[in-house]
Amino acid sequence: MRIFKIAVPVAILMGGLFLCTSLSFGKAEYTKKEKKGCTFCHVSAGSKELNEAGKYYKEHNHSLEGYKPSAKK
Repeated sequence: MRIFKIAVPVAILMGGLFLCTSLSFGKAEYTKKEKKGCTFCHVSAGSKELNEAGKYYKEHNHSLEGYKPSAKK
């Protein structure tokens, strides 16, 4: 019984830690810095997949300076 008094709180804390770190994909400071919404760089809200602008941002030291969208066909 004593093991449950220790194991249950530890499991809850570890689960909470895992949950917090696994759900944070985007960074709020990027949206504030660039004044753009999440879908400017991501294919959809809540997605980790980057579109053209997101790939540019990632490859250029988290800056959109000089970014020009390609012509849509």
